Amino acid sequence: MLRRDEERAALPLRDIVLMVVLGVTFGFLYWVLVQAWNALAVAMGPAGDLAQHVLFGGWLLVAPLAIAIIRRPGVGIIAEILASVVEVVFLGSPVGPTLVIAAAVQGFGSELAFALGRYRRFGWGTYALSGLLGAGLVFFYSAFRSGWYGQNIFWLRFAMQCASGVVLGGLLGKVLVDALRATGVLANFNISRDDTPAEVVRRER
Repeated sequence: MLRRDEERAALPLRDIVLMVVLGVTFGFLYWVLVQAWNALAVAMGPAGDLAQHVLFGGWLLVAPLAIAIIRRPGVGIIAEILASVVEVVFLGSPVGPTLVIAAAVQGFGSELAFALGRYRRFGWGTYALSGLLGAGLVFFYSAFRSGWYGQNIFWLRFAMQCASGVVLGGLLGKVLVDALRATGVLANFNISRDDTPAEVVRRER
């Protein structure tokens, strides 16, 4: 658990490097997810427009990972924005610069769940809430940009996106963080400060 003075201090270089690495890595992974979205849309036929909501949670993953590992305010938002910049600038995302705005909203929503717990609660419920808020808040921005308001399936879109956010953007994030933590590669980051002696021994076996 971080003290208040540590939360306000500047990020050390290792945290900045990790945040950049996560942002760049997930920028490419998000681009791959776009290809999966296109394939799923074709497979779903007439309902293909809903494919984006099925997979949406996947575009939220970098925020909870960055927050859980670094445990400092703002890192989730920054990581999401970095990933979107990679998509737009280097991978030519068809969404264009507006993707950066969406990423900022997603990051804010995802980070809000951890902020409500003062960056000290990292249980399944917090991750689930992170995915829910990240997917739910950006939905209304996307609805405005895509003209979904007034559609008969408006709330179906919303429900599908929120469910995807909880599962892929929240709970899956928890699984990935725990898997990385178990390998010991995060030993030098703030996430390891909360380890109990039993947890350390268990990973060393």
